[in-house]
Amino acid sequence: MGENREPANPWTADDEKEHFPSLMEWWCAEVFFKTLEDNKKWSLKASFTEWCKKKTVDAIGSIFNMTLFDQDSDKYLIYCARNESEKLISDPDCFYIQYGDSFIKGLYPHYQMRFLDLENHVDIKLIYRGQALPHWVAQDITNGFLPMGLGFYRYGFIPKCEVSGTMNIKNKKFKVKGLGYFEHVWGDFSYRNPLSNPSAFKKTVSTYAKLAGWWIHHHRPSIPKTIAFSTENNPLGYDWIWALFNNGWTIFYGNILFWITEGPIAGSLILSKDGKNYTEFCNVSFRYNKVRYVKEYDFYYPSEIEMHASHGMEKLSLTSRMTVKSREYISEFPHKGYWLGLAICEAPGEIKGHYFDGRKKIKLDGICKIEAQRQISTLGHNSLRLEFLRPPKGVGISMRLKTHFFKKNLTASLQLAPTPNIRFNIHKIKNQN
Repeated sequence: MGENREPANPWTADDEKEHFPSLMEWWCAEVFFKTLEDNKKWSLKASFTEWCKKKTVDAIGSIFNMTLFDQDSDKYLIYCARNESEKLISDPDCFYIQYGDSFIKGLYPHYQMRFLDLENHVDIKLIYRGQALPHWVAQDITNGFLPMGLGFYRYGFIPKCEVSGTMNIKNKKFKVKGLGYFEHVWGDFSYRNPLSNPSAFKKTVSTYAKLAGWWIHHHRPSIPKTIAFSTENNPLGYDWIWALFNNGWTIFYGNILFWITEGPIAGSLILSKDGKNYTEFCNVSFRYNKVRYVKEYDFYYPSEIEMHASHGMEKLSLTSRMTVKSREYISEFPHKGYWLGLAICEAPGEIKGHYFDGRKKIKLDGICKIEAQRQISTLGHNSLRLEFLRPPKGVGISMRLKTHFFKKNLTASLQLAPTPNIRFNIHKIKNQN
């Protein structure tokens, strides 16, 4: 008889290090922590990114980006430093990356980090200790590789880490303690020009095929009750959620949007109950219960997301919502055409719902971080909602089209049974919000 082996760390030391000259690579730390002296709640995101536009050393750059949410006062501090001519400082022999005086170093399960905000006088020093094993997104399908246009990338994360350290903010020093998340992503892809890497075509097509086969295997053909689309939910954006539940479970949710705002996801929801074993749900649907509007660039992003997932007998129903003011980071492209720029909208929040294993239902409550990335275009916001009338209630379809580009609202319906009926209406939009 074979022995049941304990899950092992899928990351190698080389996986954790820099992969220059990848077209894009980043490391990101997320933390929920309290300052022990006053018991205040904080949420932190710090990311290091570098790129190599043409895989030549004369077309490189890097960014250090940091957002610190004071959840008790509903305020946040932001810091962004950008270098258009140098990549991150790194060590070829071990995992070490640095921008200015900020850095991350170590090897799973232990990491040291320093995040320095020079504008707001914030200096955070942290010790990370992994409480969960690292995991690749689509680990059992593609070994962590995901497609992006004609390119690809590899996405790894650790959903639960014990975090301790200090925060010096405006000349006041605090001890901090909390729980964190850590991710590392690299690959040959471009947000600005997703079709710019034909050399990776063979690997990308293979990755698309594996993911499509996995998705089809877990979905039975059916007509949905409702499906909705919008122009800002194009495939260059995503919805991302990291959640920590009070019972110790974790959730990673990543959805590449394919213009959908309500319906099936083109991504995965990954649940871990013990930090060792991961269940990757494929049959997942979502909808936006609440959205926020950015008028200057005419796009919406979700502030409350409802998710329903199933995997065999297992079922998950979850609702996550932002509970504080969100940071809306807009990076405009230098040479604007159809694409105007990249938007990242993020905020901490709460998550509630339940899990059913086929026998009993378990209530879930916890905290989460929500991040919506949108690649914004000259089209602005335009949305289409389709609702299907299905047997035995009848046969028909209704449509609602809202276009800011043409400043029009259009509704139409076609019912074939039980009573044939056609309706159509169009009117001008007065206020675009």
